[in-house]
Amino acid sequence: MGKAIVIASGKGGTGKTTATAAISSCLALAGKTVLCIDADAGLKNLDLCLGLSDKAVFDFGDVINGRCGLDEAVIPHPALPRLFFLTAPVEPISSSQEAEGLTRLISFAKTVFDYCIIDSPAGLGAGFTASAAAADCAVIISASDPSSCRDSGRVVMELREMGMEDVRLVVNRVRKGILTKTKQTIDDAVDSIGARLLGIVPEDNKVILAAAAQTPLALTKGCSALAAFDRIARRIDGQRVPLQS
Repeated sequence: MGKAIVIASGKGGTGKTTATAAISSCLALAGKTVLCIDADAGLKNLDLCLGLSDKAVFDFGDVINGRCGLDEAVIPHPALPRLFFLTAPVEPISSSQEAEGLTRLISFAKTVFDYCIIDSPAGLGAGFTASAAAADCAVIISASDPSSCRDSGRVVMELREMGMEDVRLVVNRVRKGILTKTKQTIDDAVDSIGARLLGIVPEDNKVILAAAAQTPLALTKGCSALAAFDRIARRIDGQRVPLQS
């Protein structure tokens, strides 16, 4: 049986979708079968980060409503053989029936894939709740600034109230110079958010360039952010690797 992981954030702009794509790709490169699910209906961008723009014919709404099977909706990645993608419908999840359908879909997908990585909508709306309810554990993607930390802390509290016990934190787009000037530390962010630290990802211009070129970050050479996401993926998979190189 595989594991479902929801990737969440308190606000937009933290790099959540990029992180979802990178973590999924690194797990696939490590030999795991991975289904990467865009659950951010209405604002979906995960296909761009994976280099799969406009490749999907069906979405998870089609699967939930019986218009196609999961095998018909899932897209294999042409350059990452163990990575598969399932896109979101145009309209956001708006009913309990749709949320329950997503949970059933992911429960079935866990019998087929080693990992189901769910890109949740930012914030605390119905899409987030449905994504989290379908997952076994959560990874919060946060920047280190006070506003992002506060919003991430609220997401952690909501997940705890939903009964989610395994909640991890990735501090993303870290600029050490800014931390020094503002007299902040990663420990400050971890303490304010209240989740166990899974990884630290440095700010890296190659992430922006890869996104602009619609090239998966996993295929970008010499990328310090990718090296960090690879460590995060290995930690998710149970390996004992350091937080930073």
